[in-house]
Amino acid sequence: MRVLGEDEEITEDDLQRMPYLKAVILEGLRRHPPLHFGLSHTVTEDFHLDSHVIPKNANVYFNIAEMGWEPKVWENPMEFWPDRFLSGEGFDVTGKKGIKMMPFGVGRRICPGYNLALLLLEYFVANLVKDFKWMAVDGEDVDLSEMKNFEVVMKTPLRAHISPRVMK
Repeated sequence: MRVLGEDEEITEDDLQRMPYLKAVILEGLRRHPPLHFGLSHTVTEDFHLDSHVIPKNANVYFNIAEMGWEPKVWENPMEFWPDRFLSGEGFDVTGKKGIKMMPFGVGRRICPGYNLALLLLEYFVANLVKDFKWMAVDGEDVDLSEMKNFEVVMKTPLRAHISPRVMK
């Protein structure tokens, strides 16, 4: 196991050896996707889905957030539990092996920058944890409950005391 020195930078190779960090990022994207609704798609012909008919030229929106919260797909979906992404099979965010969540879209219209976005999220979070000590402001609990505004936001804004981490 490699331990970073005080002045060492986190590298992409280091990130590859941090599977739990990647699991935390994926769980964050599942539980709190960047957008709750994807871009609209137009139906090119009448489509039958169970007992419903989606007529030709109808606009269809996918509720991305609800996909990540589906109890038929995810065990305890509202719980933040990164371990669900640590199974040996790996996780496909592109939708090629089935769609369980789609924070970047899926298929032909997936965001072309999703690999870079995942890498930068991992790098960003790894550096925030490496370089800073995060504590709740004295006397305040961290409340993760949400409210819907134009977007979904924390009901109680996060207030944290952040200080440089002292390496020994």
